[in-house]
Amino acid sequence: MYIKKLLICIGSIVLMSYQSVAQEEKPFVLLELFTSQGCSSCPPADDLLKQITKVYKNENVYALSYHVDYWNRLGWKDPFSKEVYTDYQREYAYEWNSRSVYTPQLVVNGTAHFVGSDSKKAEQSIAQFLSRKPDTGIDLKVTKLSDEEIKVTYSTVNTTDKDKIAIVLVVENRTTTVVRGENRNRTLENSNIVAYKKTTSELEGECIIVIPDWVTTKDKLAIVGFTQNPKLKITAAAREQLQ
Repeated sequence: MYIKKLLICIGSIVLMSYQSVAQEEKPFVLLELFTSQGCSSCPPADDLLKQITKVYKNENVYALSYHVDYWNRLGWKDPFSKEVYTDYQREYAYEWNSRSVYTPQLVVNGTAHFVGSDSKKAEQSIAQFLSRKPDTGIDLKVTKLSDEEIKVTYSTVNTTDKDKIAIVLVVENRTTTVVRGENRNRTLENSNIVAYKKTTSELEGECIIVIPDWVTTKDKLAIVGFTQNPKLKITAAAREQLQ
């Protein structure tokens, strides 16, 4: 009888612990903007993304700006662009049976997507997802080892072995004078710039981020981590600012 009571007690403690973790998971929104300095339609979307981060700075609304490389051939090479960001956008297009990719495109939690400068749709999507409590969670611990390296320790809750996790280094803000291409002679301000992204199926562990050469000690940096299921739906997200 004593052993039975003990087992029941242990089971109750485990259940209470699980419920406590689950209750900590709060609604979140992850905005992913696919943009380019070579695209004349992109600056309004870049501005909207910056405004959103200011308005929702006290809520779990996180923003990422991926600079794609397919505009580079038109005269201006976006200094923040990478082919892997274009490949990531194409993954979304494939999942949604879209024949092409475009900029500016805003993706919300890996499911909703629309023209990145559409403030009405952005507000509606943010409100929609902030009303949904997620089933999964993610925890980040960030340590800046030096001016060249950052260590990120991460863990997840209620994920499956088919999910993946992405760890992203974000540069808060940059101003660039563009001298060629569609935005020639314009000074552009970009925010939440993705400087590094690593995706892995290891849902718990740590990774070392080597800070790119173009990132300076004056830049304000953050780490964003998020989990995705096989359909690319984002199931959890978290952000940690680097001091």
